[in-house]
Amino acid sequence: MSARSAKITRDTKETQITVSLNLDGTGAHELETGIPFLEHMLQQIAVHGLIDLKVHAQGDLEVDAHHTVEDIGITLGQALTQALGERKGINRYGHAYVPLDEALSRVVIDFSGRPGLEYDVSYSRPRIGDFDVDLVREFFQGLVNHALITLHITNLAGRNSHHQAETIFKAFGRALRVAIAADARLEGRSPSSKGVL
Repeated sequence: MSARSAKITRDTKETQITVSLNLDGTGAHELETGIPFLEHMLQQIAVHGLIDLKVHAQGDLEVDAHHTVEDIGITLGQALTQALGERKGINRYGHAYVPLDEALSRVVIDFSGRPGLEYDVSYSRPRIGDFDVDLVREFFQGLVNHALITLHITNLAGRNSHHQAETIFKAFGRALRVAIAADARLEGRSPSSKGVL
């Protein structure tokens, strides 16, 4: 197993979630959340980020999907933090533009050690099937807060909400793949002029 792996469990009165990941994977994924559209989006992160990802979640879906989606973001963020440790020797920055038919999104990541989310997305409709598009932002806010990253998400074009969301998750996976990649020239050093992230 890769040294850059983690397993995190989050157990609250609203959700029970376990996330396992291997940052040096192949895109393998095992996803059970009770929210099919979210599973489709998490699949994009795994496949395009080339990380192995397992997410098992039970939540209060009888209320709505909010707690489950947000808490999966939180738990994934914690797993990223654990897997990267001191973040030495990584590229730190990553960005990607991803199209899907008429839709185009840009995602830029900085493993800065500081949480910050800039989210500029106007969906063409408020729901994708039963999935509330507001929950995409909640997912990434939870992830950012616990992965301690700066994340800029911008949807540049799109008329189909499914396509808009999918380009965001694909672009996040691609940008993540670049940011966490090892840079041999750093030789285990922190990618910061401060010497630490």
